[in-house]
Amino acid sequence: MLQPEGVIGPWLGALADMEPDLPTVVIVEDHRVTRRFLADNLAADGYEPVEAESAADARRVIEECFPAAAIIDLGLPDRDGLELLRELRQYGRGGGPLDPQLPVLILSGRATELDRVRGFERGCDDYLAKPFSYAELRARLAALLRRAGTRPRPGRIRIGPLDLDPFSRVVRLDGTPVHLSKKEFGLLRALATEPARVFTREELLEEVWGFQAHVPTRTLDSHASRLRQKLRASGCRFIVNVWGKRSRNVI
Repeated sequence: MLQPEGVIGPWLGALADMEPDLPTVVIVEDHRVTRRFLADNLAADGYEPVEAESAADARRVIEECFPAAAIIDLGLPDRDGLELLRELRQYGRGGGPLDPQLPVLILSGRATELDRVRGFERGCDDYLAKPFSYAELRARLAALLRRAGTRPRPGRIRIGPLDLDPFSRVVRLDGTPVHLSKKEFGLLRALATEPARVFTREELLEEVWGFQAHVPTRTLDSHASRLRQKLRASGCRFIVNVWGKRSRNVI
């Protein structure tokens, strides 16, 4: 569990959203001309576009910038866009580095009824076939963001002297910034989302690292050890190991 030693009960975070001035929209499109066209026009219409030309780029920017929505092409060079969508919906659960509720508009040349059905089954919120009208895409995107306006967004989390801001990725301990790597931050965020819960190794490896099956690895132990050391500066013991019958549970 994640709570300061000597404190009884979980300290739930104060939810104070820190929305950017402009809604950030990730454009996942390998065709450069189409990607630039969308980025230029969305910027002119009051959005902050972030471009990604592959599934790997998309995951990185989604983790880093906490976008308001994503426009995803299916024909990506490294992976099918449906696999990226499945990963987003599956591995973001439970406070991992991805937001599982991120509004997603699929923009694809795959225009059959079966293609659209598959897109919705994998978790897209809207589907627009190429060739497309930009005016229609803009209207669909605005509708997605309007419907998503009431969904809870991850805000600041406070646990005793620990303060974590998922949007800026800033962690403070007694007001002093704590410098964490990306995976250390992802692990801390996953634990801090439910500070009284005991997570299994498998749950954390899936949510933070995206491992789909049991993989023999010490990466969780090493990251947890470094994170624990960095949080000990205040004299509090935040990350507690709980031993179960079959496997070691961390938090």
